[in-house]
Amino acid sequence: MNARKPLEDIRIISLEQYGAGPFGSVHLADLGAEVIKIEDPSVGGDVGRYVPPYFEGEDSLFFETFNRNKKSISIDIKTPAGREVFEDLVRNADAVYSNLRGDVPEKIGITYDQLKHLNPKIVCCSLTGFGMTGPRMKEPGYDYVLQGLAGWMELTGEPDGPPTKSGLSLVDFSGGYVAALSLMSGLHAAKRDGVGMDCDVSLYDTAMSMLTYPATWHLNAGYQPQRISHSAHPSLVPFQAFEASDGWFIVGCAKEKFWVRLAEVIGRPEWAQEGSPFETFSGRNERREELIAELDAIFATKTVDHWLSLCYPASIPCGPINDVEAALKDEHLSARNMLVETEHPHYGTVTQLASPVRVGAELPTYVRAPRRNEHFDEVLDQVAGYDADKVAALKAAGAFGKVQDA
Repeated sequence: MNARKPLEDIRIISLEQYGAGPFGSVHLADLGAEVIKIEDPSVGGDVGRYVPPYFEGEDSLFFETFNRNKKSISIDIKTPAGREVFEDLVRNADAVYSNLRGDVPEKIGITYDQLKHLNPKIVCCSLTGFGMTGPRMKEPGYDYVLQGLAGWMELTGEPDGPPTKSGLSLVDFSGGYVAALSLMSGLHAAKRDGVGMDCDVSLYDTAMSMLTYPATWHLNAGYQPQRISHSAHPSLVPFQAFEASDGWFIVGCAKEKFWVRLAEVIGRPEWAQEGSPFETFSGRNERREELIAELDAIFATKTVDHWLSLCYPASIPCGPINDVEAALKDEHLSARNMLVETEHPHYGTVTQLASPVRVGAELPTYVRAPRRNEHFDEVLDQVAGYDADKVAALKAAGAFGKVQDA
């Protein structure tokens, strides 16, 4: 007998699109939650289906990444008939999840106060750009904009270079995780207390919160962050990228014991001994330029593999600076079951990264992302409880768009 999946008793009605929202719910779907995507037939469904460069028709590898293990149904909730279907789904669900502009959830009637008469225990999780309150509420929020607004880009890059965005959409992805955590917390409280709620989650709040200790330093001690060459840590020295004779690698001394070991590895044990100006965290930070110049000269004499072959056995935090291809070929990735495959009618076997969220010993199973409206019959029958006559009447009333594409 197969073990039950951790979230298989959870049903989420999702008005999600693009990246941030679907990224949050895909982890819940991997853990067994029934995530039913409502896709607007008037715009071709989730815009993620059409993200280039790898797409054809309504199939894209971008969409596959964020929507495995989910179900899809086309409903035009702007029509009275479509709204009726949506409300019947809410009656039989645990949560309504969305990622829209901050003023939209209330406009389209998906907040807790607007749905509680249908289901008092419903949890309404809205991941928006700037939240559902505040002066920026109506602004569209996108990852790139938020990385600039929240100070991330000013913190990133070389000192003499332009403000720099992360190579990944980290605000979107972090926001998705925060939304998933908020949703699960809301579901726990609703189960305990019998009363649902709104979860007002925003990319802005997420991005600002991730300023973490630099923000605390600034708010309490007037700290002004400065970009430091080679992606160096602001106070731990050395902890940065170094250039060897054939490429780059990272070495970091986050504890004094690592500095003692590194000093031995590079043939300068006296640098970690009592009386050395480099002995302590503070001493190394005060003499950062002097020490880094010395280390740069030493590391430039040998290859990346040479230095890693010495640092790894000494248990010094270190690693190569991989390109994406090398990162995906690391043997540890497959050993951790982080590469998974699904079968797709257009792409054949699709390989992608698994969710890092782990619960218990059982590994998730993976099913490709849904074709648009693929679960029309299943959702209307098993969730809404409609018979054929009811479906036909709703179809005629435009609940599922002008053209039925089940």
